Amino acid sequence: MKIIVCVKQVPDTSGKIAVKPDGTLDRASMQTITNPDDLNAVEAALALKDETGAEVIVVTMGPPPAEGMLREIMARGADRAVLVSGREFGGSDTYATSQILAAAIDHIGLEKDDVVFCGRQAIDGDTAQVGPQMAEKLGIPQITYAQEIHKDGDTLTVQRALEDGYMTIKVQTPCMITCIKELNEPRYMSVAGIYETYDKPMDVFDFNTLKDNPLIDLTKIGLAGSPTNILISFTPPQKGAGQMLEGAGKETCEKLAGILGEKHII
Repeated sequence: MKIIVCVKQVPDTSGKIAVKPDGTLDRASMQTITNPDDLNAVEAALALKDETGAEVIVVTMGPPPAEGMLREIMARGADRAVLVSGREFGGSDTYATSQILAAAIDHIGLEKDDVVFCGRQAIDGDTAQVGPQMAEKLGIPQITYAQEIHKDGDTLTVQRALEDGYMTIKVQTPCMITCIKELNEPRYMSVAGIYETYDKPMDVFDFNTLKDNPLIDLTKIGLAGSPTNILISFTPPQKGAGQMLEGAGKETCEKLAGILGEKHII
């Protein structure tokens, strides 16, 4: 059994955010972290590995420095890693990215008992689209927003988080599951894991490796081929200090109505 986990290196949003003239993030000038929801997906895979002895393969698409993130995840317990990297892939939107990652997973090979884990969404785009799009391209069932996962033979029982409750679904493998933070608490790297990580295999899938895969439309990858177009990108202005109104209910309402009238809001 293989468990493939897709992870993403994202800008650290606690620091300065830089945007290029074409509307894409200037990732080279920003500090990066592993996408938080993806760490929950990694932990779900490692917990299933502890239970079943499965092989955990971590996959990311990004520039060569993303190798450091993959090494850190292998230090947490993943068995091997795949870096999907090529200038032809740069600037890909969710549609293009899902094609490329689906082709990478297809190149690794999906078998009957295998599972693909993803985080719910990435903090740089917040679209929650790549995981489900990958599942569609791979032709496997998908379950999103998993907050509990149990394996029984060749099926998984997954509890999905909904706005007003939860839904329990049983799915047959191979399948794709996106994970939320309520699912688990990610483990840290271990000393032994750090020591062993550079002995673990890491493959690089470049453009030439994947270009002939039938899951990729070469006209719809990279910045030029992505169907999503960014018309404008800007930082919204900071809001000014609010004004607190004191007094009884009717009196406060009259004050509020007067202020809104002066501003021609009402």
